[in-house]
Amino acid sequence: MLLPILVFVTVSLAIGGFAVWMLPTRTEQRLRAVAPSSGKSGWTETAVKIVGPFAQLSSPTGDGETSPLRLKFLNAGIRHPDASLFYFGLKTLLPLGLAGLAFVAMRAAGADDGVTTLLWLAVVALLGCYLPNIVLRVMIKGRQREIFENFPDAADLMLVCVEAGLGLDAALVKVTEEIRVKSEALAQELHWTNLEMRAGGTREKSLRNLALRTGVEEIGTFATMLTQADRFGTSIGESLRVFSDDLRHKRQVRAEELAAKVPTKMLLPLVLCIFPCISMVILTPAAIRMIRILMPMLGGGH
Repeated sequence: MLLPILVFVTVSLAIGGFAVWMLPTRTEQRLRAVAPSSGKSGWTETAVKIVGPFAQLSSPTGDGETSPLRLKFLNAGIRHPDASLFYFGLKTLLPLGLAGLAFVAMRAAGADDGVTTLLWLAVVALLGCYLPNIVLRVMIKGRQREIFENFPDAADLMLVCVEAGLGLDAALVKVTEEIRVKSEALAQELHWTNLEMRAGGTREKSLRNLALRTGVEEIGTFATMLTQADRFGTSIGESLRVFSDDLRHKRQVRAEELAAKVPTKMLLPLVLCIFPCISMVILTPAAIRMIRILMPMLGGGH
């Protein structure tokens, strides 16, 4: 009886200690009451607090602010200060967790081969290690696609504002307000650019940072075009007109390219799913009729 009691007391103390550790202190409660949260959700803070201690096992020792991973977070729209801790914590916990689940599932299925079990555990652990990379890459691609598809409209709006007499800085502010209805990601990046210029940053540096944060090649071209037009004194309106025409052409070409890939992508589900069903619906009645006609003939022949 002593062992179950000790196990119960140990588990209860562990759960109680974890609950006390997760609960905010009285000082944190007072700070939250005085200064409300600035939009950060509670589950994010809780997840960072849980996963963060494990991040030291897989995180690099370099400066996180200047690392390429920090740039990837910006390209994906992630600006949380503890994003790297959460990322590397997941890269530590996911291989262990998925390998443990795979081991339990294989034991429940009755797998006894040790070499096969170790191989599958290694594959699952490797998948868990690379899963955060895959999710981050998908987020980056989706955000860059959204920005690219909506940036021609923003360039047209900027052209209209410049030709109406607004300055470039005021045009950027107006475009940020108008484009928010269609693309929140692009409006957010333009808003950060406006804040950077208001804080005293030069227009060239602010536009370069915009291109770095988005990772879209066309925005880098846009920053170079505006910098050269401002430096050499050329007409910004004419430059924006040519640039917006080129952007619309690129968007049309990319749409045509994606449309041309549709038949190839539909070929596999057609062959595996639709054609067998159509064949069964068409050929089954004919096969049944042939069997009904031929079977008596074959039976009479014997």
